[in-house]
Amino acid sequence: MQEDLNTQWQKLEEQLETRFGKPMTLEAILFLIGVRELGSTPRPFTKEEKVDLMHIAICRLLSQSGYYRLAYKDQDGWPHWELVKPLPHTDMFSQVHILRQHILSYFEAESLLE
Repeated sequence: MQEDLNTQWQKLEEQLETRFGKPMTLEAILFLIGVRELGSTPRPFTKEEKVDLMHIAICRLLSQSGYYRLAYKDQDGWPHWELVKPLPHTDMFSQVHILRQHILSYFEAESLLE
């Protein structure tokens, strides 16, 4: 199971590197998901907005497991999420593992994988 996740993750990283021309970190992938969920055209974002975009991505990803739900979009179109159930307390390795699982599920559900 772990090996399968690692294989799928490497495949995703390779696809994104091919598409964007550079290696993609977990943070960069979260940023891309955040921009996609915001639905705006690409533009320069402030440092604070970049952090907000990664937060949007994490909430969207964890909504797949029922931890968050979309509460509303503000007047500028930014989604705001509500915590539905407490997040599990895990170590950093487990957090990365959980995020990777949810990212792979997101890309599959959104038909973004080749």
